[in-house]
Amino acid sequence: MTSRSGSSPDEKTPSGLAAKPHRAFFGRVAGKRLHRGQQALMDSLLPRIRIDLPVRDETGFHPAMALRPERTCLEIGYGGGEHLARLARQNPQTHYIGSEVFTGGIGKMLQKIEQEKLNNISLFCRDALELLRALPDDYLDGAFLLYPDPWPKTRHRKRRFISPVTLDALARTLAPGATFRFATDIKDYANWTLAHMIAHPRFEWVMGTEPGFWHQPFAGWEPTRYEIKARRQGRQKSWYFTFRRHA
Repeated sequence: MTSRSGSSPDEKTPSGLAAKPHRAFFGRVAGKRLHRGQQALMDSLLPRIRIDLPVRDETGFHPAMALRPERTCLEIGYGGGEHLARLARQNPQTHYIGSEVFTGGIGKMLQKIEQEKLNNISLFCRDALELLRALPDDYLDGAFLLYPDPWPKTRHRKRRFISPVTLDALARTLAPGATFRFATDIKDYANWTLAHMIAHPRFEWVMGTEPGFWHQPFAGWEPTRYEIKARRQGRQKSWYFTFRRHA
């Protein structure tokens, strides 16, 4: 259990939490070539649901965001899109924004949207920090960052999404009382994240009561394909953190 002094669940917390200049959080943006069906959706469906910047001007919100329902939530780096699609299917009154730069993930997400007729998802295809900086204050009712690239090498840690810069933007954009959920199977990134979140004045850790509660999946959780892959590769533990934005 982490104390207010900064000790973490399994080892000492990392040092060096000072804000650093922003860097891109991702490496490659393209992998295998999209198959014909995915490319067709990139050409036809994506322009209708893609959020472009600016998100708001003198005429109002960008068309992909103009109709704001009861709630709006953001998933940062949705990968194959299974978690985002499931949430959208289960909560049709919530508007979900998915942020992803990898073309393979975007293609798979578009397929899910088309096949399941999901009309409550918008996509942002650039760095999620750009979107957070563009959104109005208190706009989001929730945010998710699930199994992000851990960038394990020390020289690459500046690419990790969790940083003072991004947390400032996230804290401004989340509504008071809204939650940010984070999951990883990499202990170093779990400790890194917890240290940064505890150090941030506008977030509090929503703690459980049972020993090792940080290894318990979120309520209603279904493993993502990345989590299943981690288990096959021998990483049997994951960390599931929930943080609440202070009023």
